[in-house]
Amino acid sequence: MRSSNNASLMLQVFALCLLLSLSEQHLYAVAFASPTKCVSRCRYQSLHLAPQQLGEFKPINLVGDEEKQIDRSNRRVWLYDFVSNTQNDDKIPYEEAWDLQKRLMEQQLSRIGKRPKGPPLYNQFIPVNADKDDGIDSNSLVGCDSIIMLQHEPVYTLGTASDTSFIRDYDDSGNSESRIPIVRIERGGEVTYHGPGQLTVYPILDLRGYNQDIHWYMRALEEATLLALEKAGVSGATREEDVTGVWVSDKKIAACGVKLKRWITMHGLAINVDLRSLENFDGIVPCGLEGREVTCVNDAIDEKQYTLQEFTIHMKAALEEIFGITLVSTTT
Repeated sequence: MRSSNNASLMLQVFALCLLLSLSEQHLYAVAFASPTKCVSRCRYQSLHLAPQQLGEFKPINLVGDEEKQIDRSNRRVWLYDFVSNTQNDDKIPYEEAWDLQKRLMEQQLSRIGKRPKGPPLYNQFIPVNADKDDGIDSNSLVGCDSIIMLQHEPVYTLGTASDTSFIRDYDDSGNSESRIPIVRIERGGEVTYHGPGQLTVYPILDLRGYNQDIHWYMRALEEATLLALEKAGVSGATREEDVTGVWVSDKKIAACGVKLKRWITMHGLAINVDLRSLENFDGIVPCGLEGREVTCVNDAIDEKQYTLQEFTIHMKAALEEIFGITLVSTTT
């Protein structure tokens, strides 16, 4: 009997180890009930550290064994800005932005080369002298870190393992009476909505230049959102224990969902800015959180009503501060 019990225990331990190994290989942002100890506030920026999901956020200069100086002027990142650079409140079809993300990720993977342990073929940041025509290798401008900012045409997106029951009029045959297109993509998380009035941000970053930790990255996306909301005058924004995203007055204002491949990120975060962004959430259970409401920036403040373009300014500044980068606008 004792031998049988020992064998059963060994099988359970093996299964647990295999599960943990697979979860690290997939590198998806999934929810774990494991709040961790907060780190101290940095001297030069106001952080919003609270009991978090798995992992913790540390300022970029404190990542590693010792504090280091971050020279943002040498950490230049392409910005594909489809919000500020348009005059007509343009909405980008989801598949079009998805294709751009995949193309930028493939360029990053080409930059890294076929040997993961070898040095990348080129630096992940835009060369400082790239603005000057002094014989710089054009290949070194391809595959650099990039951030996409846009607003989508209305769409519901499902993660790789999302439960379709969270789409309210979806049936088992795969049909939906929804007038909103439904797209299944390769990120983690449950169903969410993208549409007009919502700022969607897709960082295509090589985490080797930041912190090779998916949980740190998720907390950094939340931190950038919290900082942008603070700059916009939204008070009371916070994380919530055991769930991703950012909340105001017990309502979700921003959602996060990502995918990583060889430490290159895609997908990202979405922040509800004006009231249009709330129009189609009633067709789903956002992020699979039954009974939880959503809100937007303009619903959370009284003194000012933001346009998407105005709020984007705060988001750019927050991303530069949290990731220690300088954004360089580019055209597609």
